[in-house]
Amino acid sequence: MAGGRTKRGGRKERLALRAAKPLVDPCPPGQSGGRYRPLEDEDLRQIYQTALDLLAKLGMGEVPDRLKEDLLAAGATETDNDRLLFPEDLVRSAIDGAAKTFTFHGRDDSRSIVVGGDRVYFGTGGAAVQTLDMESGLYRPSTLEDLHNFTRVQDVLQNVSWFTRCCVATDVEDVFDLDVNTVYALLKNTTKPVATSFTLPEHVGPIVDMLDIAAGGPGAFAKRPFLKAHISPVISPLRYGEDAVGVVYECIRHNIPMSCITAAQAGATAPATLAGFLAQSLAETLASLVMVHAIQPGFPMIFSNWPLVIDLRTGAFSGGGGETAVLNAASAQLTNWLGLPSGVASSMTDAKAIDAQAGVEKGVTSLAAALAGGNLIYESSGMTASLLGASFEAFVLDDEMHSMTYRALRGVEVSPESLAFDAICEAVLGEGHFLGGQNTYQAMERDYFYPSLADRDEPRTWAQNGAQDAWTRARSRAAEILAGHHPAYLTAEQDQRIREKFKIF
Repeated sequence: MAGGRTKRGGRKERLALRAAKPLVDPCPPGQSGGRYRPLEDEDLRQIYQTALDLLAKLGMGEVPDRLKEDLLAAGATETDNDRLLFPEDLVRSAIDGAAKTFTFHGRDDSRSIVVGGDRVYFGTGGAAVQTLDMESGLYRPSTLEDLHNFTRVQDVLQNVSWFTRCCVATDVEDVFDLDVNTVYALLKNTTKPVATSFTLPEHVGPIVDMLDIAAGGPGAFAKRPFLKAHISPVISPLRYGEDAVGVVYECIRHNIPMSCITAAQAGATAPATLAGFLAQSLAETLASLVMVHAIQPGFPMIFSNWPLVIDLRTGAFSGGGGETAVLNAASAQLTNWLGLPSGVASSMTDAKAIDAQAGVEKGVTSLAAALAGGNLIYESSGMTASLLGASFEAFVLDDEMHSMTYRALRGVEVSPESLAFDAICEAVLGEGHFLGGQNTYQAMERDYFYPSLADRDEPRTWAQNGAQDAWTRARSRAAEILAGHHPAYLTAEQDQRIREKFKIF
């Protein structure tokens, strides 16, 4: 070639490079959020002050006796109508004394994550009572086998940073057996950080015994807790729930970190106006924080303010609208502004099928929550049908969607190398293109995410390959995982000890 230049790279080499696993993950979990700010600074101050006023002047009702004693000792006051009022100083003290960051451990320490700051992680939540069957394409009641299978699938998905049981095993009737077998499914099938809920306070202690077996012996779990509890101690509007408060006490006693979840619904249990909704929901989540502060200051708690929406025409829950996107983004912004570890909910599509509606609703809501800086984004994988359903196909598709979101969060790195002045000169004065250039190869590894499920073929190739849609490709991928991934994260001895102590189905 003229000037002594040699041709750099051919089509075969480019195809091989494209198929190879990237040396550098261009979009790992834990990217920084906070660039999207749906609320102005004055908006934040007004919502926060309204929340403080609600707690100081209206307060909380139906306070269990044990909690009432602790709250009064911490500085709350009692009204004639048996409500407790929280002075501003008490609320501010709870915020000041709260844990701002903490490690959410995995049993495999390489899977642990640090919660708080501006780090963004996607995970799961939900209590779906139906599963989208991969064979029929229709919904059926969720089973314990489904929970084991969902746990196995997510174990290989890199963007599910922690796993909360996503479905309820409707074939387990006894509530204690249900709680036990739910945790057992998590222990058996993943070493990621995990989370569950406890139906009653008295279930916590025995399940900690099971966690100790998996952790290595009596008291081992409390030294390095790898499970957190999902609890809703506040019932909207502005009252406590006795059983859930009892679970809080037990979790603190056993050193189980908590997500204290407020799940008010706009127009039903909270105002329909978005600003009023945010004020009440913030007040209620602050009431959870004050509760924890009164019991044990600084105990790890995810400030899980989950604004939920109903369709005011029908009264049905709606998880996929633009209002959900902006409300959860605003919640994340408020929580981060207060300096607390934030938890919000997203990707709760109302679609039943894995279709265009699901893609739009999941993409918009999860991206908004991430851009706003939600530390832990719940419900973000696998959930369908307004949280009534869970889907194996949705799990694998959502995992790819999260990679794209993390890539968006990562933004654009500007440096002398990335500005590519020399590469531009070389291309302009040489071959007239950038294909095969060293700068291109480096950027390909570093800057671009290449999806494995999204189709980028031209129409003829797509047709020749069976004209598959995303649902079909995701079903094949989920089936491959279920056929090939059978982890054994409990030793035979641990499994035997658990089965001797508990009724494992």
